[in-house]
Amino acid sequence: MTTPLTVIAPEGPARGGVVVIQEAFGVTDHIVDVCRRFASAGYHAVAPHLFHRSGDPVLNYDDLQAAMPLMGELTAANIDEDVDGAVAALSAASIDPSNTAIVGFCMGGTVAFHTATRLELGAAVSFYGGGIAKGRFGYPTQLDAAGLLRTPWLGLFGDRDKGIPAEEVEELRTAVAHAPVDTEIVRYPEAEHGFHCDDRPAVYNEAAARDGWARTLQWFGTHVDGTRTAGTD
Repeated sequence: MTTPLTVIAPEGPARGGVVVIQEAFGVTDHIVDVCRRFASAGYHAVAPHLFHRSGDPVLNYDDLQAAMPLMGELTAANIDEDVDGAVAALSAASIDPSNTAIVGFCMGGTVAFHTATRLELGAAVSFYGGGIAKGRFGYPTQLDAAGLLRTPWLGLFGDRDKGIPAEEVEELRTAVAHAPVDTEIVRYPEAEHGFHCDDRPAVYNEAAARDGWARTLQWFGTHVDGTRTAGTD
């Protein structure tokens, strides 16, 4: 099954590629806007539609009742297949995996982390990705998988996130410190879950969102190799 992709390319030559992984609400206008922002920064952005096996819905942010069963239908195997489809699309656009990053929000943050244990990409960033002490979608816990990281990984978390305790974030910081790649975790004391999404006024935190975005671009700039294209050594 071919994975539907939202693709937004930069106006000029791409400095790299980025796979953007959705929240629990589908490929929303916000996720599309994130792709646009990356394209404006020079990256060829691709967002796989992870709910495509369930009709590819886009949900309202207050519709958790509909989001939960959709998330429950996701499996690690299918998610990995969709992520690989996005990476393949970037390769077809002459962007090598070493020149590709992945970033995810909410459940997408979980996916970005586990992709970073499975693939050798240029960089990975997780915005408030859960599953630290309890596995999700059939993935192991992030604590158990931390030593398997193959891609430099940055984690961004809000201390007021009711679903991701700060204590678990600190456990993860200790665990990823032993990974064989660069890792970093940043906590925002005043931020809640979803703090980056400016379409959610109840949880959006402008200061944390701006800082997280700046750190993401800096992480990409440090780790994404902009000199190689697909098929070159």
